[in-house]
This record gives sequence, C-alpha cells and structure tokens, in this order.
Amino acid sequence: MEGVQLNLISKDRLDKMASMEKIRMILDEVKSGKIVVLESGLTPEEEAKLIELTMLEIDHENFVGIEVESYPQKSKGFFDKLFGKSKGRLTVIGPANRLKTLQKRDDLITALVQLGEG
Repeated sequence: MEGVQLNLISKDRLDKMASMEKIRMILDEVKSGKIVVLESGLTPEEEAKLIELTMLEIDHENFVGIEVESYPQKSKGFFDKLFGKSKGRLTVIGPANRLKTLQKRDDLITALVQLGEG
C-alpha cells in the first residue's frame, strides 16, 4: 500500500522525554520519510536545536531537510514571556521534499503531503 505514515505523538509521551531525546526521535522519524505531529509542540530552543541538527545531517543518506509548522500558543503567562519557554500548541514536522505548507494561520495549517520522493 502506497502512502505516508503520520506519527501523532501525545503531550504525555513528549513530557516524559528529555529535549535531546525528543529532537533525535523526531529527526530519525522524519529522515525515514514519516510526518510527525506533536500535540504540545516544541520550545523555541528545541525547535532551534532541531533545525541545527537537521542542517548537519542534510545530504547524508539523501536527506533533504525538514519542514516545520506550529500553531502559536494562544496566550503566554508572565514567566513564559520573560523566559521564552512557551511551546506551540501543535507542531507538524516532515521531510522537506514531501511536506509543503500551503497556508498557516492561528487556527489552521494547510499542508500538502506528496506520496512520491519529489
């Protein structure tokens, strides 16, 4: 059966993982061609580290990079604003050659998932 695998990962599972463990899991899944949807998203620091590691691994084993889109958090508390620790409400991550963001708003992410490798 031809298709794209979506891994929908709960906030509970993510909360049990260290930052680098989350990032490595996401990167490994995306490198294998899967689309990852995170219920609670990543912190800005985690997202930056994910992008940094992605840049290091591009062109290894035909890896072309990632596409990342998140819904922003509706409202931030004082400490979230002060320390910049807030997470997106939902994050969609996939291989750059398979996942294309068509539209992004506060309440809607429209994406096209390509079945082929192009």
